[in-house]
Amino acid sequence: DVQLQASGGGLVQAGGSLRLSCAASGFSFDDYTIGWFRQAPGKAREEISCISDSDGTIQYVDSVKGRFTISSDNAKNTVYLQMNSLKPEDTAVYYCMGSRGITYWGQGTLVTVSS
Repeated sequence: DVQLQASGGGLVQAGGSLRLSCAASGFSFDDYTIGWFRQAPGKAREEISCISDSDGTIQYVDSVKGRFTISSDNAKNTVYLQMNSLKPEDTAVYYCMGSRGITYWGQGTLVTVSS
């Protein structure tokens, strides 16, 4: 079975940091585009960052550039999202995903940033 298990969310004050992790089983991150999305209350899910399976290119949405860093450990089949200088507007449920024709989603982890 394919599973993506996200963890690391929580409550943090503005300016703080969190590191999200997403461990995959049932498929190899090596062969997939992997990334993080988030969904804030009342808003659509948006892509935060991804690592392309074809050439390893990393992309970030403008709102997190310079603050968030995506990385992966293929030996552990785990993708990370280091989030620094968090802002209240970063509050959302964060989802990891792996995509190659078909997209697999993690269960989401809640990040709450207080002002």
